[in-house]
Amino acid sequence: MKDAEDRKPQSDQARSVFRAPAAASVAPVVEGESSTTSEFALPEGLAAPRAGGGESETTSEFALPKGLGVPQTPGAETEGSAFSPPSTYSAWQPPAFTPPNGIPVVSLTKDVPWQDRMRTMLRMPVAERPALEPVHKTEDGGPAVPRVLDLTLRIGELLLAGGEGAEDVEAAMFAVCRSYGLDRCEPTVTFTLLSVTYQPSLVDDPVTASRTVRRRGTDYTRLAAVFRLVDDLSDPETHVSLEEAYRRLAEIRRNRHPYPGWALTGAAGLLAAAAAVLVGGGLLVFVTAAIGAMLGDRLAWLCAGRGLPEFYQFTVAAMPPAALGVAITATHVDVNASAVITGGLFALLPGRALVAGVQDGLTGFYITASARLLEVMYFFVGIVTGVLVVLYFGVKVGAQLNPDTAMGISERPLLQIIASMLLSLTFAVLLQQERSTVLLVTLNGGVAWSVYGAMHYVGDLSPVASTAAAAGLVGLFGQLLSRYRFASALPYTTAAIGPLLPGSATYFGLLSIAQNNVDKGLVFLAKAVSLAMAIAIGVNLGSEISRLFLRLPGGVAAGRRAAKRTRGF
Repeated sequence: MKDAEDRKPQSDQARSVFRAPAAASVAPVVEGESSTTSEFALPEGLAAPRAGGGESETTSEFALPKGLGVPQTPGAETEGSAFSPPSTYSAWQPPAFTPPNGIPVVSLTKDVPWQDRMRTMLRMPVAERPALEPVHKTEDGGPAVPRVLDLTLRIGELLLAGGEGAEDVEAAMFAVCRSYGLDRCEPTVTFTLLSVTYQPSLVDDPVTASRTVRRRGTDYTRLAAVFRLVDDLSDPETHVSLEEAYRRLAEIRRNRHPYPGWALTGAAGLLAAAAAVLVGGGLLVFVTAAIGAMLGDRLAWLCAGRGLPEFYQFTVAAMPPAALGVAITATHVDVNASAVITGGLFALLPGRALVAGVQDGLTGFYITASARLLEVMYFFVGIVTGVLVVLYFGVKVGAQLNPDTAMGISERPLLQIIASMLLSLTFAVLLQQERSTVLLVTLNGGVAWSVYGAMHYVGDLSPVASTAAAAGLVGLFGQLLSRYRFASALPYTTAAIGPLLPGSATYFGLLSIAQNNVDKGLVFLAKAVSLAMAIAIGVNLGSEISRLFLRLPGGVAAGRRAAKRTRGF
């Protein structure tokens, strides 16, 4: 600043207020004589020396006196942002920032399934997620972020298309990102859209990638293979490079189904036949129901090959069993024709989609849950349309179909338990499950029907309460088996709930509506909806109970924080 002031032009008015004018120069003091001095003159001995030149220099009144300047040390910090901490600030700084309640402690070890570890992280807000031990996969400079996000989306696509719940899909996507060092990522799952966002730090721009799920397929063998891949990726002791992960994912996508087409058609027929025996049918009903279900399955495959939507596929598949039941009644054969139609409905009811939809709603994924339940409603309407068309023409031609036979289902405990196990077995084949899981899910289905029969027929409890208890036991066993094998719980629960599906209530509701008894039909359909919701909620509740009370190796319960909401009165 002093140099800047020196470059200004000199003027008579530009002078310090504490200096005497140039004309009032102080005469030298002669000893013995009094001299008159200016009252602004500095005392003798305090005059500051002037630079060469006789003329007084003009200085700024804000300039620091000589000798009071701050010495500049070499290497002093340059001028930076006003928000950057000074160089002398030595307090410990966290990687991002500290939440108001502090950084929570997460005591999850690698012995815990990766689903629980990742679900625990996902249920925390981003600001409260702790940075766990680094598990980065070291490659040549590390993998590129877009490639990691692409692998994450492809794995999530296979899981979502296979019927996995939205929360488990997000947990898998988070595990894949974190295994390659992308800790600050946010996966988002809806019914048909997957997206993941990664932000390196609070000041860097986020990177977002998305993928759309176009087609859905039921193949639990592929689902189990994807879970094994995610388990290997999330294991800190197992190094799976990005190229190896892509190679394994390509093999999973190219994997052939474990059962051929003719086996699936035969499984659909046996499923309907077992369901017909479960609701009171005999040998002739067993054979007729199997033939009707196989015809419906072939017609559905034909419609799918022609590109018709699934709504029409369900409509066409529901017609042959209903037509055979009406034909048996019209020929006055002494059999339970309603069991034939009920068995065909068991093979078509979308129990898998219903359980997944209710589970998404209970875990907070309301958009995905609404879409899945809407899909279930469309499938159900398609089944209703196909059966109602056949029943309407059957009533017109004089077929004696009686809804009151719903109260006369015979109790045959041993035969019904065997039929329920056969139903679960064939359902597992239709779901393309691994052969190692078929036996376990078959036993789980037999246990489910045993519990339902003991509570409903012996204990005389409500069918809704009995169904919910049996489904809760299925969910509990399925979750325990999945944790033991570090796999998905769907292969152990979906087929086991087959004997509990509300096929009878659905059929008798439709029959009452076809006979212009709308009030009675709506009562039956409301019962069917209640049973379906009891199954879905029971399965989810059993899974949550297993996670709630299951202890980790260190004796600490797995922390799973959920959203807290105020009571909306």
